Amino acid sequence: MKIIMLGAPGAGKGTQAKRIAEKYSIPHISTGDIFRANIKNGTDLGKKAKEYMDQGLLVPDELTCDLVMDRIQQDDCKNGFVLDGFPRTIPQAEALDGALNKIGQKMDFAVDVDVPDENIVNRMSGRRACLSCGATYHVEFNPTKADGICDACGAQTVLRDDDKPETVQKRLTVYHDQTQPLIDYYKNQGILKSVDGTQPMDSVFDAIVGILGA
Repeated sequence: MKIIMLGAPGAGKGTQAKRIAEKYSIPHISTGDIFRANIKNGTDLGKKAKEYMDQGLLVPDELTCDLVMDRIQQDDCKNGFVLDGFPRTIPQAEALDGALNKIGQKMDFAVDVDVPDENIVNRMSGRRACLSCGATYHVEFNPTKADGICDACGAQTVLRDDDKPETVQKRLTVYHDQTQPLIDYYKNQGILKSVDGTQPMDSVFDAIVGILGA
């Protein structure tokens, strides 16, 4: 079962991707993890990606697609995988389809976790992160036991710059410009499924399982 997760930043697609991966025993693949693993292992693709990242540049679509294809042809992906954070644009989606086509494969589902912008701004501005151990919380939905103190390591939690309302709004603008067109792209392929991401997390997950099948 090959699944692409779609949704605006803060829609909760990453959380759902992890749960899907766990339930169906398939790997959760995020481009960030792939980049980090290849750079750490010093692969040729990793070295190329690092050259761009060190200059603060985006890794080109073709190289990103090569990295993703390298990952999804590993043994643990033989029963499928969940892609999270890729593709982000139509050219990336076309590159992925072309590369999969060459090995006789195609995506099965594109799941869109649909949340209005207003909800996302409110949701993300309530996020708090521990800069020491990386644990994340939410002042309303998943608060720390002691105000502003990480449950896991006792360090202070903060509102990260990229979760501030003005930054979130900018990220949403980029999303609507670049990534939203993927909704129509996958709808035209007949594999798009949408779920209401404003529901509680468990309800969103149940809706996704209902689409994918038990």
